[in-house]
Amino acid sequence: MNAAHRAFFADHARLADGWRRDVLFEWNDDGTLVRVTPDSAAPAGVERARGPVLPGMPNLHSHAFQRAMAGLTEYRASAADTFWSWRDLMYRFAAKIGPESLADIAHWLYIEMLKAGYTSVCEFHYVHHAPDGKPYANRAELAGRVVDAAERAGIGITMLPVLYEYSGFNASAPRDDQRRFLNTPDSLLALIDTLARAQPENGARRYGVAPHSLRAVSGESLAALLEGLDARFGRAPVHIHIAEQVAEVEACIAATRQRPVEWLLDRFEVDERWCLVHATHVDANECARLAASGAVVGLCLTTEANLGDGVFPSREYLDAGGRIGVGSDSHVGVDWRSELRLLEYGQRLCRRQRNVLASTTQSRPADRLFDAALDGGAHATGRAVGVLAPGKRADWLVLDEAHPGIGGHARETWLSSTVFCEHGETPIRDVFVGGRKVIDARRHAQEDESLSRYRAALRDLMG
Repeated sequence: MNAAHRAFFADHARLADGWRRDVLFEWNDDGTLVRVTPDSAAPAGVERARGPVLPGMPNLHSHAFQRAMAGLTEYRASAADTFWSWRDLMYRFAAKIGPESLADIAHWLYIEMLKAGYTSVCEFHYVHHAPDGKPYANRAELAGRVVDAAERAGIGITMLPVLYEYSGFNASAPRDDQRRFLNTPDSLLALIDTLARAQPENGARRYGVAPHSLRAVSGESLAALLEGLDARFGRAPVHIHIAEQVAEVEACIAATRQRPVEWLLDRFEVDERWCLVHATHVDANECARLAASGAVVGLCLTTEANLGDGVFPSREYLDAGGRIGVGSDSHVGVDWRSELRLLEYGQRLCRRQRNVLASTTQSRPADRLFDAALDGGAHATGRAVGVLAPGKRADWLVLDEAHPGIGGHARETWLSSTVFCEHGETPIRDVFVGGRKVIDARRHAQEDESLSRYRAALRDLMG
């Protein structure tokens, strides 16, 4: 073993070809795996996993500031409480966020993600300006605070500054409570330039863009944004909210005579660099075309359930070869296990069947959904993650071999127990990102201080 390589040994690890025994991981100073060797002898002095090892899960959709809202909107604001009434409350909350409070909220959130086994996050960041709508002296002030919070916590990040122009289709004038979000393609690209100069891309950090939605961005602006992005970063990730609500679909049809996903597929080269977040309300034609495109559908089941969005046709989409990933979105829950569990349970409730999202090659839905979320999440991040193999990031999580959901079980059921059983504390014991242990025995080194600062920020916002 080359002395320049760091090393870690696992009795059991889930590699691209399934569970393997006696796996030796070696990585370089950059945090990239250089060798992954099953059926190895354990070298003397090398740290040994305290349970089975899984690849770290990418979180492909996050609005960090909304973590501080969790639990605050769970009351009936009107006789017909919907996503749109929730959005009004969210806008009022967003108006209060400042640089320091955003940094403290994001830092605590990213520690929570790491403890849950998320090792990457795609941050869909749209609060850009001061409360009066004017840019900060540093136009990337807020985005930079979030990127810095990810670095301090130790999570990989794909920062996606959001283009937001209008309040609705037909270039409707933006609302006053959207003033902190607004940019043109040129001003957003300038923001990204400022951000990338101060905090350049590296193995743990990537940049892309997020046109907020078809209702908030024109086709011309979307084309200009993509042209500017490609000139700077090549084929960087592109994320967009789409077809989350029935009212959004109806408004799109009224304005364009097409459904949202149909409109996008007809006009842009939607492929594996794209992540279509939610895509809840797609018809059969859109579902088939989207699956064939190679794009990722970003499913955020805990948020979609919380907001009453609806149920994505996941069985049809997966059976057509479509890519998915999962995200925690508004952060009413921060746990990829909950996202996968609810993805399967939603189908069970709709169809009154069990094990709906298993396949002919994977009879356990947990196995199929875990592998699918790793693959889709990796594409959505635009980073070398999602599988434990040479050339990929040294990102993994260690399950607790003493946990009642793991101990005494055959390895074929470890994932099923991890996803579908909710008994006691999390089975995730340790988490590594770029070869560095960031969660040790369910604890983060900065946890106490970060939680204290998060609570102080929440008190200020509530006050």
